[in-house]
Amino acid sequence: MVKVAVGCDHGGFVLKESVVSTLKLLGAEVVDFGCFDESSVDYPAYGEKVARAVASGECECGVIMCGTGIGISIAANKVKGIRAAVVTNTYMAKLTKNHNNANIIALGGRVITPQEAEEIVKAWFTAEYEGGRHQRRLDMIAKIEEDRQ
Repeated sequence: MVKVAVGCDHGGFVLKESVVSTLKLLGAEVVDFGCFDESSVDYPAYGEKVARAVASGECECGVIMCGTGIGISIAANKVKGIRAAVVTNTYMAKLTKNHNNANIIALGGRVITPQEAEEIVKAWFTAEYEGGRHQRRLDMIAKIEEDRQ
C-alpha cells in the first residue's frame, strides 16, 4: 500500500476531504499533516511537513494544497529531494509523473474545484514515470540541488 502525505493551509482546506477520499479509494494509506479547519495558518509549515515526510521515506509521495498551490509548492521544493509541481488539470498531472517523476503535487483551493482535484489526483497517482531521456534531466536537477548545498 502506497503511503501518501497530505497537507494544506486554510486556502487549500476546501480540497482536502476530496483528495483524501480519492487517495483512499485508490488504495493509498493517507497520513494527514493538517491543517484541520479553515482557520488562518501559514502554508510553509504544512509544505515542509509533507516534504520532509516524503524526503525521509516516511511517505512515498504527497499532495499539498493552498489557495493557488504555488506558495506551498515553493516551500516544499526547499527540501532536498522534493520535486513538487503545481497542477491544474489532468494532463499536467499525468505528465508531471511521466516526465518529471514529481513526488508531490500541489493544488489550489481557489483555482480548482474539489471534483477537479479528484480527477487530478487520480491522473497523477495512477501515472507512471517513463524514465529514459527524462532521467538525464532529473539527474541534472539533482546536481543543481547538490551544488547549492
